[in-house]
Amino acid sequence: MFPSWVPHGLSRLFRRSDAAHDDLRSLVENSRDVLCRLGPDLRIRYCSPSCANVLGWTAKDLIGRLPSTFVLAEDRAIIADAVARVERGEEPEPTTVRVLRSDGDMVWVETTTRTIRDDHGRPAEFILVMRDVTERQALRLRLEQEAVTDPLTGLANRRAFDSAVEREWARAVRDGSEMSLILLDVDRFKAFNDRYGHAAGDDALRRVATAMQGVIRRPGDLAVRYGGEEMAVILPRTPASGALRVAHTLREVIETLGVPHADSAFGVLTASVGAATAEAAVGRTISMPQGLLIGADGALYRAKANGRNRVETVVLLAPKGDRRAA
Repeated sequence: MFPSWVPHGLSRLFRRSDAAHDDLRSLVENSRDVLCRLGPDLRIRYCSPSCANVLGWTAKDLIGRLPSTFVLAEDRAIIADAVARVERGEEPEPTTVRVLRSDGDMVWVETTTRTIRDDHGRPAEFILVMRDVTERQALRLRLEQEAVTDPLTGLANRRAFDSAVEREWARAVRDGSEMSLILLDVDRFKAFNDRYGHAAGDDALRRVATAMQGVIRRPGDLAVRYGGEEMAVILPRTPASGALRVAHTLREVIETLGVPHADSAFGVLTASVGAATAEAAVGRTISMPQGLLIGADGALYRAKANGRNRVETVVLLAPKGDRRAA
């Protein structure tokens, strides 16, 4: 007879012999994965010794507790969904959640669950396998971040911009809020590159980006390298007055960098800035969020045409309640 720690389903794989018992114990106790046996109430009845390395908790700490107790609150909905699938008679797909270790560190854990049912088809117990995938998850997150980051400036890239502007406009429609967009172009940058070289040009763009990041600090705002020497800033929930303040601050901090530019009328590197704000208004039909980009680009063109190193703005009246772009 196998002891109580042996999961009922696994015991069927072995003959009832001392050799099989030793093989099974060795398999479970030396696995790097955490193997748990849960009762119908989802409380832990058995947990393999590897839980101390993966979770930082001993088996004694875990017995009688719900696995979700150790999952970060933000990820417990994932566990709840898996439980709901089991209750519907489905086998849940492997899930990845964050678990808080006893030392306060957080680890990413991939969980796989199998249900063992009684003769009437009711869940009798659950076999839960947990694997530490923290390194794999960190790599995935790093690659995802690199995919949306401009390698030269560290700002978000055009891909991130396209996604964010659609997402933030959809939120603005739902909330009935205003949204602003700033386009910024470094003045006479081709002449700067021609005179000082591309290495100096790259360094100048990095300095501009750093200055922008010092201004764009509000959660939800996004500074972007839109292309070449052109930058953009997405400002959710921002009226025209707020966008104007940010635009002037950006222009000023770039000029204050004091990067020499002999081919500029100002003697230093400067930027022209165009800002557009979308406000809801009944009866208007301008298409959003494309209209914001067109409006900001037009304002930027005026800033250049009117002497550069200045700010121009425009307010666009978007149709109230229009969800076509959401």
